[in-house]
Formats: sequence, C-alpha cells, structure tokens
Amino acid sequence: EIDFTLSTGDSLTIFTTRPDTLYGATYLVLAPEHDLVQTHRNTIKNWNDVASYIKETIQKDEMTRTKSEKEKSGVLLEEITAINPVNGETIPVYVADYVLKGYGTGAIMAVPAHDERDFAFAQKYTLPITYVNKPHTFPTPTFNDNSEKKISASEILESIILNKSEPLTDSDCILINSGEYNGFSSEEAKIAITKKVGGRLTNTYRLRDWSIGRQRYWGVPIPIVYDPDGKPCPIPKEHLPWHLPTDVDFTPTGEPPLAKSIELKTRVTRIFGEGWTPEYETMDTFVDSSWYYLRYLDTKNTESLSSLEKQKEWMPIDVYFGGSEHTTMHVLYSRFWHKALYDLGLVADKEPYTKRINRGLVLGTDGNKMSKSRGNVLDPDEQVKLLGADTIKMFLAFMGPYGEPSNYPWNFGGVVGLRRFLERVYGLDEHIHNEEHIEVTKLLHKTIVKVTDDIALYKFNTAISALMVFINLAEKEGISNNSYKIFLQLVAPFAPHITDELWAKIGETHSIHTTAWPNADVSIHNDTITKISIQINGKMRGVIEVPLDSNQDMVLEILKNNNLFAEKIVGEITRIIFVPNRIINLVISGT
Repeated sequence: EIDFTLSTGDSLTIFTTRPDTLYGATYLVLAPEHDLVQTHRNTIKNWNDVASYIKETIQKDEMTRTKSEKEKSGVLLEEITAINPVNGETIPVYVADYVLKGYGTGAIMAVPAHDERDFAFAQKYTLPITYVNKPHTFPTPTFNDNSEKKISASEILESIILNKSEPLTDSDCILINSGEYNGFSSEEAKIAITKKVGGRLTNTYRLRDWSIGRQRYWGVPIPIVYDPDGKPCPIPKEHLPWHLPTDVDFTPTGEPPLAKSIELKTRVTRIFGEGWTPEYETMDTFVDSSWYYLRYLDTKNTESLSSLEKQKEWMPIDVYFGGSEHTTMHVLYSRFWHKALYDLGLVADKEPYTKRINRGLVLGTDGNKMSKSRGNVLDPDEQVKLLGADTIKMFLAFMGPYGEPSNYPWNFGGVVGLRRFLERVYGLDEHIHNEEHIEVTKLLHKTIVKVTDDIALYKFNTAISALMVFINLAEKEGISNNSYKIFLQLVAPFAPHITDELWAKIGETHSIHTTAWPNADVSIHNDTITKISIQINGKMRGVIEVPLDSNQDMVLEILKNNNLFAEKIVGEITRIIFVPNRIINLVISGT
C-alpha cells in the first residue's frame, strides 16, 4: 500500500505489486465511480466531460472494460493533481474505465514504461513515459556486415525510450532513473522504496460474491426442501446423499429442468408429506471441483470426505496446471473451500496446492477464444483422425512454454510441420550406420541435457526444437543403433505411440515407456545450450535457446519451427544480421 497526496488535501491509497517502479509513476488513474470524483465535482473544471464519461462507463460490464485489446479511454480531472511520494513530482489524475472501483482501492499509479495498459493509455494521451527498470541481461548485439559498429545495452535501452516503442514488463530488473536506488535489484527496491515513502507491505485478496445456484440439471443437487409455507429446511442426514432424478425433460421452457421431474416431486412428498416442494436449482459445478481432488484419494470412504491418513500420503498437490480463466475461478474457489475445510479439521494442510503454473488458451485459427457463437471451435478428435494422436499431442506441446500464460492460435501449418517431423522420426532407421560421426554423438548428448532440463521446466517447445535440430544432423551424417534408441527415448514423452511402435520394430520386447531415461556423458558433450536474442527489423522480439555455436542456418530453422516466432516472420527476409551465440536480427520487407 502506498499513499499519494492530492491537491485537494485528500490522501489516496493505492495497491501495487511493483513499488520498485514508483519513480516511473507519471500519472494516477481513478475508477470513474470512485467516491473522490463525486466529492470534488465542484472542483473539477471539466465536470461535464467527466460526468458524461462516467455515464458512458457504467453501461459497460467489467469484462468489456478490462479487455487488454480494448482501446484505452479516459478523461483528465482538471484542477486536481497528485504528488509522487518518492520524488515529489506533481502528476495529473485521470478517470479511466480500465480501472474498477471494486478492485483494490479503485485507483492505480500508472507506470506506462512498465505496464502494457498504462503504456497504451499514455501513448494515446501523450503522457510521460519514464523507464526506471532495465532487464539484468539486456542484449548487446554486434553486426557481421563488415561494419565495426557495436551497440551497448544502454544505447538499446535509450533507443526504446526515445522511440517509445514498447513497455519493458520484466519483473526481475535493475533500477535506473530512480535516484539513490539506481543499481538496486527489483526485489531490493520494492522493500527499500516502500519503506522510504511510509508504505506498507501487505497481501490483498479479491473475492466476489459467488452465486452457486444454477437453473440446470448437471450439478450438485441442493439438499433443501420447502414446507407448505415456503420455509426452507435441510434434508435430514438419513436421506442423504440427495441424488438427481433421472426423468428429466430438457426442453427449454424458462424453468429449471428439475421442476419438470415427477420422480423428484414424488420423492419429496413420500418423505415429507403433501405440500412440501424440492429445491429445483443445482449448485455450480465449481462446488464439486473445489474439493474433488480430496475425494480422488479416498473414493470408497463412506465415513468421511477423505481420510487424513490418505491426505498425509498425497497432499498437498505438487503442481496445479491451469488456464488463465482458472486463476479467478477454480483456483481461488478451491483455495477458500480448502481453508474452510482446514478450519473444520477435515484436511491437514492450509493450502491445497504447492505450486501453480498458468497455462494459456488454445485459440481458434482466427486468434479468438474458441466458442460456438464464433464458429471457430475445432474438434481435437477430428484432428487426431486426420493426423494421428502423436501429431496433435506434440503440436500442443510445441505451441509455447507451458509455464508462461500466453494464448496460442491453432495453426494448421504448425500441425502439418509436426506431422512431417514424426514422419522423419519414423524413417530415421534408414540412416542407421555401424560407425557414427563424432558430431552426431556430441549433439546427441547435448540433446539429452537439453530435453531433460526442459521437461523439468515444462519448456516442451524448446525440447522439441532440440530434437528437430538433432534429426537434421542424424539424417545427414548417419546414426548408430545405440544412438537411435536413445533418440527414440527422448521423443517418447512427446510421441508415445509411434516411439513404442518403432521400439518394437527394432526387436525390443518391453515398452519403451518402461525403460530408464538416458543419461548424458558430460565428457562427450562438454558444452551446452545458449540463449540468443531475437530481433525483427531491429525490434526485440524475445530470446530463444539454441545449441552452442549454432550457425545462422540452424538458428533460422529453429525460429521458423518455433510457433511463437514463426508467425512474426511474415514477408521476405532481405537481410540477416547474425552474431553466433549472441543475436540474430531479421530484416523483413513489407513489415
């Protein structure tokens, strides 16, 4: 929590996860519904404009207001300013619909240099953009076009600042333009700057009211009945569990499906008497999913939800994988549900999950979330029939790193590319030789290291890239029978069916999935993978891992086979600036 002082004399508290960027806060934003806006309506010089914007905003739902791709809009509160507490600078105050009254305190400090929404807003309204963080390892490229020019990391950062081309959203950084805190790491600065301005380190939770009633059939039946006077009564324990009826008519009539069940009404009358009626709604399915992991441990227990002895063996859950939608739904609900069970003594741990990893969404080919209304839904079963289960499984693993919350459009070209790779795997036995080229052996052991490490980090896409690089060399130079077996073992987690078939084809009697994972011989590979920076037309696009000392062609092929970068390479590549183990810059015409 950090307090800002307004020119009206009010103290405005904001929550931020990035106090290390406070020197870069160049304006404040209030939710249009914020109480202070109405309080000072007579002070605000352009009140008519503000009032009109508020009226327009309250007609929008929260999802529409907070969409990242929505064009930012807002209105300056004329005659009201704020003081940045860390440097004493006077900054303007706006109202904008992307800030919600019910989120935090309904106000934010805007740091456009390091936040995408604030950056878009600042660009639209020509507001200052002050960079106060730089990544630890900012790229330092050189050029191999016979010029001797070198560009330092500071010059690159200066170029971005001057061009205002994009925000730097890295959270692990070094402070710049931050007075006495220059050179501090982000984590050090968070504590130091918060202390300097009298702020408070705190945890906040955002939980909305949860209406668990649903007018549908599928869900947990609510164990409530109503007496003839309409008073709700819980169903006695001896009549639990309260099962859903089976004679349900799903014809839409504007009433819940259970209301049309003769079986349910007859059951209630038999147990409670004439005039008693059942509850016709069911509970939200999140009620089930908020605790079912506990029941999985002890499915046949008729005495309790889940025995503490079984939980001791299995809980808490090691890793929770889920899409971004689960963050504010299932994850949050299940955590609060679990905490209630803990207070009741029914579970042994305060938290259900040890680690949460956010997985993005697979989008439709149009780049939008798949939905029937958009007509962009793809049936995975149909794709499996066309190209095989291993192809689809491998493509989903290849779309991007599993540990990063990005969304990936379905790409038919990418699917076909993975199919071709598997066809090459299937035909690799044609390249088996008695003698193996030393470079193939070295690269195989590098690949073992790469795939092993990447699987542990859920970076399946780069593991598959390493397999693609290896098969290129193996096809060219040949591969020994032993190396061929190791290669199949490395491919097996991603393509379990084809590798098991090929394993049997070479005379192995046990499944490949029961074999020990191969170990790399350090004395053979003795060097590893390196990271290089990717630029397109001089603009940073990210970092990619490649085998050490990869040449330009190898790096370019890895890029074209990487789903994250392939879609950015649109147009003709007219020039390539490449520095081994450092950087590759593609100059593309028409972009």
